[in-house]
This record gives sequence, C-alpha cells and structure tokens, in this order.
Amino acid sequence: MIHNEALTVARTIADTRRLVGYWRARGFSVGLVPTMGSLHAGHLALVERAQAQTDRVMATIFVNPLQFGPSEDFAAYPRDEVRDFHVLRDQGCDAVFAPAADEMFPDGGGSIDAAWTRVSVAPLAAALCGAFRPGHFEGVATIVVKLFAIVQPDAAYFGEKDYQQLTIIRRMVRDLCLPLRVEGVPIVREADGLARSSRNTYLTAEQRRRASQLAHVMTAVRARIAAGEPPQSATHWGRRALLGAGFDAVDYLTLAAGDSLQTLTLVRPGARLFAAAWLGRTRLIDNIAVGQPT
Repeated sequence: MIHNEALTVARTIADTRRLVGYWRARGFSVGLVPTMGSLHAGHLALVERAQAQTDRVMATIFVNPLQFGPSEDFAAYPRDEVRDFHVLRDQGCDAVFAPAADEMFPDGGGSIDAAWTRVSVAPLAAALCGAFRPGHFEGVATIVVKLFAIVQPDAAYFGEKDYQQLTIIRRMVRDLCLPLRVEGVPIVREADGLARSSRNTYLTAEQRRRASQLAHVMTAVRARIAAGEPPQSATHWGRRALLGAGFDAVDYLTLAAGDSLQTLTLVRPGARLFAAAWLGRTRLIDNIAVGQPT
C-alpha cells in the first residue's frame, strides 16, 4: 500500500482487505464508492454522502473491460490516475483501491470470455440501455459484486444519472442477500442542466453547446405529460425536438417504472423519464422523475 499524504492507495486485493480489516478491528463502518476514474463533481457527491454516513470511505478506480462492447470506447475512455488521486485526497477520502486488470481478472486479463462466473440481472438488464449495449450490465454487475466481496462495505454509493445501473445493483443486492445497503445520490448537473459525466470530455465545443438541450427537452416532455398529454405523444415530440436541436440519433426517450424499468403508458408513482441520445461519437444519458415519488 502507498500512503499519499491522507489518501491510502491499495493496488491489490490483499492490501485492500488488510486495510478494511484494520478499520473493522477499530469498530469503523465502511462506505464504498465504485468509479471508473476521470472523477468529477458527481463522483465527489458520492464521496460526500459516504463521508456523512460512514466512518471510513474507500473509492475504487477501475476501468472495467467487461462492461465495454467490442466497438465501444474502452481504449479511449479518459484516464488520469494522478489527478484522480489528488481529487480524492483533497476531498478527504480515506483510501482508494486502484487495481490492474490482471489483479481483478488473473485468468485472461479482463476478457469477458475468461470471466467464467458472471452476474446477470434479467430482465432489468434488457431494458433501456441494455437493448443497445448487450452484455453491458452483466459486466457491471459482475465487477460490482467482486468489489463488494473484496471490500465488504456497510454501504455502497452510486449516482442516479446511471439510474438503470442503480436499479440493477439494488436488485442484485436484494436477490443475493448481500449484507450492505445501496445508496443512490442525486444527479449533479452543470449550470445549463447537462448531467455531469466523464464522457462529456469527448464533446466538441459545438456539441457541448447542444448537449444542454437533452435536459431541457426532457423537462419540457415532463411538463407536457403533467399537463395531460399521453406519454407516447409527449416522448414522440421529445425525440423530434432532440433531433431538431442537433442530436445525431436518439436511442430512446421513454417513460418507465423506476423499479422494473418497464415502459409505462400512464404516469404512476416512481415513474421516470429516461433518455439516451448521441452527439457525434458521444452517447449521453439522463433521467428525471415524473409524477410522485414512491
């Protein structure tokens, strides 16, 4: 392990377990913040929530190869470990687990074919993004359950921007009787409404200007539904509005149940509006609550 001023950096599973064991022996509760690095204000909101609720906080930085498809951006995904460590240290995070791929997947270096044991949460993984990114959520669930097994936290913290991921992890924890709670943290947005994301760095200046329209159009769709327009009509209008605002493609703009992720034709408690749309090579996702919370 490396002690970087107040931040302890663990590279191996053994060192991570040793550190957590040290905390446990002193009666400390442990919060886990899994990330793929390229940290921004959204990640720091997770750390802040964990700091408020637990005695010690461990972040993880691991660009998980299992959740990237063959034509996706694994090689290009933004990585800046030194910067991320400074960000975590300045935030007061206690430790970070930053393993290499062969530490997490010693047989095959991160190939999905070498990961014989995989975790699938169907049908949640088949809805929304799952229809466009086959295997993605299987890769997410597999790595997250490995992190849970390594750290054994009292609580784990995930952003609501990836609401489908949050829903899948909650169901996985419930179905596998894992002894931790999963905390969702509200989306952190830029001043113009764009949800914070590591992939926002891919956007050109012109694309960044257009990107704010995703949140604005979704808000307008929600208002139309609240005014009595059928969701199918309102979301159809929203898809056309996004294309008119310069988006290159819209994978989906859908009203769905927050728990089952199934498409809704009527608003009910817990309903959310989900969207995924493209600007050039950058796929943006977002979601907002519609109607009354559960």
